[in-house]
Amino acid sequence: MSTTAPSAAPKGSILDVRERLIVALDFPDAEQALTLVDRLEDSVRWYKVGLELYLSAGNSVVQTLVRHGFSVFLDLKLHDIPNTVDGAVKTAGKSGASLLTIHASGGPAMVEAAARSAATLENPPKLLAVTVLTSMDRQQLEATGISATTADQVQRLAQMSIEAGADGLVCSAQESVMLRGLLGPGPLLVTPGIRPADADKGDQKRVVTPEAALRNGASYLVVGRPITQSADPRAAAESILAGMAGA
Repeated sequence: MSTTAPSAAPKGSILDVRERLIVALDFPDAEQALTLVDRLEDSVRWYKVGLELYLSAGNSVVQTLVRHGFSVFLDLKLHDIPNTVDGAVKTAGKSGASLLTIHASGGPAMVEAAARSAATLENPPKLLAVTVLTSMDRQQLEATGISATTADQVQRLAQMSIEAGADGLVCSAQESVMLRGLLGPGPLLVTPGIRPADADKGDQKRVVTPEAALRNGASYLVVGRPITQSADPRAAAESILAGMAGA
């Protein structure tokens, strides 16, 4: 792995938006993930390590990325009883990740336990509560026994999570305008389900273009397959960054 992470640049520039694009390393092993990182060279500053890669490589892949100057979004979506999540946050937090996800549906006691646990760490990750997965729509919610609209459920879980100590939220960019109005500029809003206008939606239901996501108030955009499955990942990333800078 030979990449380096350059310094930030003026707000609104290509280098500035590079601090807001997170590329999802959704691979089954560290070798494939780090090969992509090398192919992207200096185009990207942030990477997401999700459950698939983490179960294969553990904290070591996070530490490798951090050691090379990158920031890591550790997307484990922790969801368990408060005591278990407390311990999991301590373990995952030692990896050097800057962002860590928990499931808002675990309830306020679980979110509070995660926040207390993070506060004990020397360099704690920011805690992001996942509201409603971007692969879910009204029909999927109803199948789980939730009769609220997607927007209402997102709002309920978001407000509860911030009040319980979360630093931000993972939500669809379709809901970020609503959440900014509800919660103000403070909380981080990390938005997956980002697709360029000409990209396939895949299994995502609530998708938004990169430009629209930024206009809607997103702090960070998570992009996976439009970059990772491209024949030229760096060109795909640079194209998305150019659109973000224009927004």
